[in-house]
Amino acid sequence: MPRLSSIRTTAVCIDASGGYHACVGPQQLNVYVKEVAESVGFDACGIARAEPIGRADYLRAWINAGKAGSMEYLHRHFGKRSNPQLLLDGAKTVIVVALMYEQPPPPIPPKKSTTGRIAKYAWGDDYHPIVKSKLHEMADRMRADLDERFDSKACVDTAPLVEREVAASAGIGWIAKNTLVLDARLGSYFFLGELVTTLEVAPDAPAVDHCGSCTACLDACPTEALIAPYQMDASRCISYLTIEHRGDISRPFQEKLGDWIFGCDECQAVCPHNSSVPVTRAPGLALRPPAPAPRLEELLTWSVEEYRTQLKRSAIRRATLDMLKRNARIALRSGAGSGPPS
Repeated sequence: MPRLSSIRTTAVCIDASGGYHACVGPQQLNVYVKEVAESVGFDACGIARAEPIGRADYLRAWINAGKAGSMEYLHRHFGKRSNPQLLLDGAKTVIVVALMYEQPPPPIPPKKSTTGRIAKYAWGDDYHPIVKSKLHEMADRMRADLDERFDSKACVDTAPLVEREVAASAGIGWIAKNTLVLDARLGSYFFLGELVTTLEVAPDAPAVDHCGSCTACLDACPTEALIAPYQMDASRCISYLTIEHRGDISRPFQEKLGDWIFGCDECQAVCPHNSSVPVTRAPGLALRPPAPAPRLEELLTWSVEEYRTQLKRSAIRRATLDMLKRNARIALRSGAGSGPPS
């Protein structure tokens, strides 16, 4: 289909040369929306119907079984989390986008320095405003092009929406054995975002699982948080322990944290689908200090003001200064932290 310069959902669409006319319906909008997503810098786009997710009962049982640890916010707004229709009156469609955060190989720290490791997703600026800004840009462009009036709501992972389930329904990727969304071409090093809208856009086919018999992610998890294929006990996950868990970390888990001080990439690093994936094209996600390997002794001397300055616009501020120092002390006691980041 030609690239569209103007679309009228109730009448005709016209290509850049002005010579192509056709009625535009949900299927043509599917093509158009993906073109807009690409033009604002997203790496993938898929369309799902705004309808209750298929595994709502499993999610409720998972939360009730304590697998969410102390993440009390997951208990709130469960209806909205499991049904995007409740996020926006009249919602018909969820446009799901992916933005890569994979980076070129980082510099290797000096051999004698004792460093911690930070998960790749936090190597650049905080992704929340970056993804949401692109979603708003998408909506603005669509409103400029389309005759049909519509409402929309931009969501990142702070919104009460189980975005992994919606992303799988939209064909962005399948939910892998490590419970992350995974795509054969993009791997799993990407952020998700959603535009819930009253527009009726033809949905894409759900993604097909390609994990096969591989169990690399389960085998690599230091804390055995992946209790079975496609099942995680988040209360055991290093990402949860270093970012979400307030207070002390029990000794058995301390011994398994290694040099991770914010998040963990172990289950992603071993995934065959992540062996060769595109790097991020978003300037704001480019590597910046103190990532990827802050010096632990230096971090332990930070004042509140240094914490705020060093981590300005960083997702690492999800962890408080006390939590980062706690994690740094554990990493130093483990004797880890002298090698290059993954």
